[in-house]
Amino acid sequence: MTTKAPTFTQPLQSVVALEGSAATFEAHVSGSPVPEVSWFRDGQVISAATLPGVQISFSDGRAKLVIPAVTADNSGRFSLQATNRSGQATSTVELLVTAETAPPNFTQRLQSITVRQGKQIRLDVRVSGIPTPVVKFYRDGAEIQSSLDFQISQEGDLYSLIIAEAYPEDSGTYSVNATNSVGRATSTAELLVQGEEEVVPAKKTKTIVSTAQISQTRQARIEKKIEAHFDARSLTTVEMSIESATGQQLPHKAPPRMPPKPISKSPTPPISAAKVQMARQQSPSPIRQSLSPVRHVRGPTPSPVR
Repeated sequence: MTTKAPTFTQPLQSVVALEGSAATFEAHVSGSPVPEVSWFRDGQVISAATLPGVQISFSDGRAKLVIPAVTADNSGRFSLQATNRSGQATSTVELLVTAETAPPNFTQRLQSITVRQGKQIRLDVRVSGIPTPVVKFYRDGAEIQSSLDFQISQEGDLYSLIIAEAYPEDSGTYSVNATNSVGRATSTAELLVQGEEEVVPAKKTKTIVSTAQISQTRQARIEKKIEAHFDARSLTTVEMSIESATGQQLPHKAPPRMPPKPISKSPTPPISAAKVQMARQQSPSPIRQSLSPVRHVRGPTPSPVR
C-alpha cells in the first residue's frame, strides 16, 4: 500500500470573534494512512478539561474545533497537527476575542486577469471585519472547495485561491464572499485562460466591397448601358439619313460633267486624272461649278523634209 505524508488541502483560518459568540476553526487534511489530529492552544493540548465546552471532531479528512461562547481568556494561538507514519503537518492561526463589531470590508479586491494555458494563477483578497468573516470563493456561482488543484489559503487578513495549472475551462467569473454576524461583502473579477495558438493556413487576399460601393458600381454600369443604347440609336438614324440622301441623287450633289476632249494632234500633254481628282478634293463647296473648257491651239504644220 502506498503511503503519503499528511497535507493540508485547506488550512486553518484566523478568527476574530465577538465576546460571547461562537468561534469555529476548520481544516481539510489528506494523507495515507489516515492521519491522527491533535489541537493545541499556545502549545498546550486542548481537551474538555483545559477548555470547557469545546467541541472537537474529525471525519473524512475534515477537522473541526468549535468554542460555543468565547471569552477574552480564549484569545491566543491555535494549532492543528496531523500525523501518520509517513510524516507530520501543522497549521497555526490566531483567535482574537473583542467586544467591538465591524462588517466585512475588502481592503484588497479581486483583479481580473488573462493568462496562458498551463500557468499558475493566484487570486488574492484582503478582508477585515469583527467578528472574523467567513470567506468563500466561487466560480460562476458554484463554491470552490480547497483541493490539490484549487488551493485556498489564509495568512492573517490575506485570503488566496491558487490554481496550480490553469486550462481554458477554468475561465469564468470568480467571486469572494465575506460574511460575519454584522454584514456581508462580495468582490468579483474575470479570469480568462487562453489556449495554445493554432496555426491558421494563409488565405488568399480578398477585397471586400461595401454595399454602397456595389450600388454605385451597378448604377455606373446601368448609366453606361443607357448611353451606349442611345449612341447606337443615334448612329443608326444618321446612317439611315445618309442612305436616304444618297438614293435621292440631288442635282447639286451630282459630280461636274467634263466636256469631251477635241481630237488633236497637238503635243500638248493632257491633264492627268490625278490633277482633276486633286482639284475636286480642294474645292470646299459641294455646289456644282462649271469648269472652263480647255482650249487647244494648233501649232504650225511642219513642212516635209526634201
